[in-house]
Formats: sequence, C-alpha cells, structure tokens
Amino acid sequence: MVFVILSPSFAAPTKVALGAACDAKQLQPCLAAITGGGQPSGDCCAKLKEQQPCLCGFAKNPAFAQYISSPNSRKVLSACGIPYPSC
Repeated sequence: MVFVILSPSFAAPTKVALGAACDAKQLQPCLAAITGGGQPSGDCCAKLKEQQPCLCGFAKNPAFAQYISSPNSRKVLSACGIPYPSC
C-alpha cells in the first residue's frame, strides 16, 4: 500500500476506469502504520478508500509490491475495512 511515498521518482499519476487518479503519494498518511505496524489514521483510511481501485496496479509495480504484500499492509487494510486486493 504505502510504498516509499516520499520518493521523487514516481511516475505521473495514472487514471483508472472510474476516473480516480492512481497516485501512490496520496497514501503518505499510511506510511507510519505500514512501516511501523501502528493503527492507521482516519486520513490514511480515507486515502486508501480513494486509491482502492489502484491497489492491484501498485502491487504489480516492483517499487511498491513489497509494501502491498507486507503483514502490516494487510493489517492496515483490515483496520480500514478494505479487502486485500486479489489481483
């Protein structure tokens, strides 16, 4: 989910079918919860819900895949009421 969000080397946001821009930088509020295992903030959950259609794309990106598949990522998704993506 959160994937080295602070890196300036991100590609430009892409569009998904519903018109939402896929932008991993939007998940920055989740960084602490995913890397540290803490509870996600309300802002984190809101951003995850916005970016939910993009999670499979993030999971297929080598820069982000390790974060999507991490145990903490699964915990954050669960705490936010978002199912783990089945890509």
